[in-house]
Amino acid sequence: MKLSKEIQLPHVAMTGFETPMSEEEQAIQISVHRFAKDVLRPLGRELDKMTAEQVIAPGSPYYGMFAEAAKLGLDPDLLAQLPPEMAIRVESMIGEEMGWGDSGLAVSLTVTQFPLEMAKTIGNQELIDLSTGKIGCWMITHPDKGTDVGAFDMKREWAPGAQGNKGTMRATVGKDEITINGQCSAWVSNGAVAQVALAYLTADYGDGYYDADGRPNGVAVIVPLDLPGVSKGKPLDKIGQRALPQGEVYFDNVKIPKRFAVALKDEYYGNVASAWSFAGTHMSQIFTGVARSAFEMALAYCHERKQGGQLLMDHQLTRYRIGDMMRRVELCRGVARRSLAYARMTPQGHPWATASAKVTITEEAEKVVMEVFRLFGGNGTTLEYPIEKLVRDVRSALIEDGENMMLTTRLGFLCQQMYEDGWTQN
Repeated sequence: MKLSKEIQLPHVAMTGFETPMSEEEQAIQISVHRFAKDVLRPLGRELDKMTAEQVIAPGSPYYGMFAEAAKLGLDPDLLAQLPPEMAIRVESMIGEEMGWGDSGLAVSLTVTQFPLEMAKTIGNQELIDLSTGKIGCWMITHPDKGTDVGAFDMKREWAPGAQGNKGTMRATVGKDEITINGQCSAWVSNGAVAQVALAYLTADYGDGYYDADGRPNGVAVIVPLDLPGVSKGKPLDKIGQRALPQGEVYFDNVKIPKRFAVALKDEYYGNVASAWSFAGTHMSQIFTGVARSAFEMALAYCHERKQGGQLLMDHQLTRYRIGDMMRRVELCRGVARRSLAYARMTPQGHPWATASAKVTITEEAEKVVMEVFRLFGGNGTTLEYPIEKLVRDVRSALIEDGENMMLTTRLGFLCQQMYEDGWTQN
């Protein structure tokens, strides 16, 4: 027990009730917060008012973000040099600060690293060189194969006797070359501007698209998007996260060397699961930042706005609402970091374990944002106050990276599988 001689306010950091941070952690947090405040937040608001075509047009202020982000020097190589527990907190704080600045731009900055991260993970220098300094994207969903990409167990997840969904983006894998045809979904983050992609495709290795159980075969590849036969559709016009350029990419007999593959037939689904686990952790950190951003807007507003002759903050019900929001932000942060630690440090993770955190955090973030929206009253419905933008941004997160009800259903299936494997039966 720690004893104090008098009542004191608790120690609190930008990210809430933190245990003491090292000087290095504090320096990183301050620099990322400054970037989020001075670059991401104003840029996100500027891009939010532009058309989707204007956001991606040459000369758009969107592209300047990457050079500003590079000045921070916060790449994954830095995290790898830190002790594991410290690296988790630093990575979590970085993601939260980015989300606090602008969720759409935070997703864009995160996804742009996916091809490079995969290339580094498998240790392929040619692919590292190909991906370095490029805007990247992660292609896994197709126009008619969204949630179906996560159907791993055909015997229990799929219609009996029916073959799986092979989608509209497919590859033919030859001895030395891979040929790609079709298109990815319009929801691919950075798809409208990407220069290189980490792509997951249904594949024919010469024996058809399906295995004995009807599950589609696949191949994971890193694809330069300046090759002959690659084209892009119009950027997606959306209600929220408008600063995040999303759109289709089309492939017409696009040929790449087979050595650009990062996972062939037998390793494909393991790679899918690993990449998805990695991706899901970022959504959790980003939307913790969104919840915190909304909470801070409410806290400031309640110290400015008067009702009934006194500040909103002096009303008992307002204090309850602020306290409830703070509790939810802390809940988001705790779940996000535990999920991140599990994904990074456990010997055997799973995408549905990570996805469950994404569901919790985006649902809680939406509750915080909507409560702030109501607290602002009529002002919240105007474009003068930034809370209306957060309302639009957070709604997209309930579908982004997997629709929340479907992800929760898959978590239930995972619980079934773990029980059948002996979990909780001791």
